[in-house]
Amino acid sequence: MSKNDKIKIMILVLLWVAAFYPLYPELVREWLNNSDNSHAFIVPLIALYFVWQRKNALQLTPVATSKWGGWLLGLSLFVYIVSSAGGLAFPARVAMVVSLFGLVWFCLGKEFIQKLAFPIAFLLFIVPVPYSLISLVSLPLQLMATKASAALIGNCSIPVYREGNMLYFMQTQLEVAEACSGIRSIMTLIMISLIFCFLSRDGWWRRAILVIAAIPIAITANILRVTGTGVLANFYGDRVARGFLHEFSGIAIFVFGFAVLFAVFFLVNRKTTDDIQ
Repeated sequence: MSKNDKIKIMILVLLWVAAFYPLYPELVREWLNNSDNSHAFIVPLIALYFVWQRKNALQLTPVATSKWGGWLLGLSLFVYIVSSAGGLAFPARVAMVVSLFGLVWFCLGKEFIQKLAFPIAFLLFIVPVPYSLISLVSLPLQLMATKASAALIGNCSIPVYREGNMLYFMQTQLEVAEACSGIRSIMTLIMISLIFCFLSRDGWWRRAILVIAAIPIAITANILRVTGTGVLANFYGDRVARGFLHEFSGIAIFVFGFAVLFAVFFLVNRKTTDDIQ
């Protein structure tokens, strides 16, 4: 890539950043005000790291243009304009990321976008999932966590009665709220699993195992959290479900989920005797 090409690309990227400026204030507010979206602050840094890891391969990649990239860029800009005019934040934000994909494809060609597809697609994690979609998923997860936790607590010889997403004990009750559905852990662990995918050895099956494993790991970790909270609530009251202990249990369960996912990453990337030979 020549110096002139780099200058042109920098100018186009700056224009791309300016074109989507109206989205930034509200997007950042959602990152700040909703802990479910706080991971978005580090997503661009991780994406840049992915690009930096491939810098040597990119320097050797020939620059070309692609009309398909131009069509994708034009379509995504059209969706952005229509969505913004209609007050639809989610499609406009997705169009922002897709337009970057189209811009790189159009300006640099097929070989470039093949190397940069993953870092650009990773930027989709900056887009908050609509609350309506989260609600559809979180309710079944709430009920699943409540049922499984009630069974585990009952096996500990603790009297418990479940009704919906409520757990009733002899002297207190515990609500498995939407925040305890585990959806936050699922989203975070899926993002981490994709990072592990980037660091994994070649082989699509390794990456598939990592992504698929993230969901049951997150669900299991959340069930353990609700179960532990229920056991403590039975002895110490529902105050254990609030304040410092509640936040600490969330951190502890996340660390547990990360450790299990890392163990899966280690196992699927372990070199066997056949690999060495």
